Amino acid sequence: MWNESSLSLAFKKKLHAFRPNGDPLLVETKRTTQKQRSEPCDPASLERGVRQLLADKLSGTMVGIWLLIPEHLRLGTWDLLCGWTGQSSKQVQPRLALQSVHEAALCVSGVREGRSLSQKGFEVANGLPFVATDQAIHDLFEAQSIDRTQSLQITLGQLRRASGHFQGRLLAVDPHRLRSYSKRQMPRRCHREGDPAVKALQTFFCFDVETQQPIASTIGSAARTVSQATPQLLDMATRILHPKPGTSLVLADNEHLTADLFEYVHQHSCFDLLCPMTCRPRQQKKLAQLPDEVWTTHWAGMATACLPYQSKNFRSQPLYQLVQRCGETPDNYHYKSFLSTTKRDELDQLCCQYPQRWHVEEFFNTYQAMGWKRAGTLNLHIRYAQLTMAFIAQAAVQQLRQRLGEPFDQWEARHLGQDLFKGLEGDVRVIED
Repeated sequence: MWNESSLSLAFKKKLHAFRPNGDPLLVETKRTTQKQRSEPCDPASLERGVRQLLADKLSGTMVGIWLLIPEHLRLGTWDLLCGWTGQSSKQVQPRLALQSVHEAALCVSGVREGRSLSQKGFEVANGLPFVATDQAIHDLFEAQSIDRTQSLQITLGQLRRASGHFQGRLLAVDPHRLRSYSKRQMPRRCHREGDPAVKALQTFFCFDVETQQPIASTIGSAARTVSQATPQLLDMATRILHPKPGTSLVLADNEHLTADLFEYVHQHSCFDLLCPMTCRPRQQKKLAQLPDEVWTTHWAGMATACLPYQSKNFRSQPLYQLVQRCGETPDNYHYKSFLSTTKRDELDQLCCQYPQRWHVEEFFNTYQAMGWKRAGTLNLHIRYAQLTMAFIAQAAVQQLRQRLGEPFDQWEARHLGQDLFKGLEGDVRVIED
C-alpha cells in the first residue's frame, strides 16, 4: 500500500493512477483558476466533501442537471455503474463514470479547461466534491475491458426493454463513422461523395425504428468491415430482446449485402434480414424480361414481384428477391430490388417497413452531439466506454423529454444541454438530513 504522506508534492500533482487493489489514491481535478490539483478521493473524504457542499447550499446555472436524478433512479443507472466498475457506491469510480454520463447529457466537447463546470452544482450531482480531469476518467475507462462494457450495454438494453422502450418488431442496423483526430496510421474513409478521405472510428448501431431508440452498439478499428461487426451486433440485440423466430425484421443498407452476413442470419440468428440490392444495367435488363404474370399491380405505376434468388456467392437458402417496378408503360419502367431471408408480403416490406429505416438519421440529428459526432482517440477501451456512457445519458434524457412534454420533447440534445441542463438557474438544499 502506498503511503500518501511519503509522496512528494510534485508527484501528487501528476498522480491520477489507481492503487493495485483498484482504489484511486488521488484524482486530478480542474478548478476555475485553471490550475490542476490533486484531491483525496477515499470514501471518507468524498462523503465529507459532498456533505459540506450540500450544507453550504448549492447555487448556480446547472440546477437543470438535477432533473436527471429521478430518471437515473427509474433507469437503475447507479447500480449499472457500480456493477460495471466493480466498486461499491462509496468509491470514486462509479462517481467518475456518472460525471461522464452527465457530460454526455450536457453535450460538452473540447478541453475541460474551457468548460467551467465546477462550483455550479455539477460536481455534487455526480456525488463528487470536485470535477475530475479527462485523464482521470480515461484511466478509469482504459481499465475496463470491451467485454465488460458490452455487458453493461446489454444490461441497460434489458432494463429499457422491460420499461417498454423497444417494440422489437422492426430493427435497423447502421454503421456510423466518427471522424477521428488520432495520430495513428489507419485507413481513411470518405463520409460523403466528393469529400476528402479522413481518419474515422467505426461504430455500428442497432435501432428499434418504431420507437426510434438505440438498442445496442459495438465498435471496431478503422479496418473492421460491416460483415465482421454486424453478427456481434445482432447477437447483442438477441440477448436484449429475446425475439421469437420470424417475428423481427432487420433493415440494412447496401453495405450489408454480403454472403457471409446472410449465411450468419440463416444459421445463427432468429432475425429476418432485408437489404437493398444494386440494380446495374444488366440486372435492369433481366428484370424487364420477366413475364407479366409474376407482377402484382397494386395501383397505377406500382407493381411488385417476389422471386426465388440463387447465386453462386450466396450459398444460404432460401433467399427471396423482392422487386419494385415503378412506371405506367414499358418505356418508362424502372426497378428497385431487395434481398430478403423471408417471404413476407412484399408490398408491406418495400413500402411500409423499409422507409422507416430513415428514422436512424433522425436519431443522429437529435442525439449525435452527446458523443457520437467525433472521436479524439482510437483507444477502443476508452471510446467504447464513452460510447456506452452516452447510451445511458440518452436513455435518461429520453425519459425526461417524455415527461416534460412540449416543446422540450422536440428539442435536440444540444438544445436541451444548453438551455435546460446548463441554463436553469436556482439552488439545491437538503432538508431534514
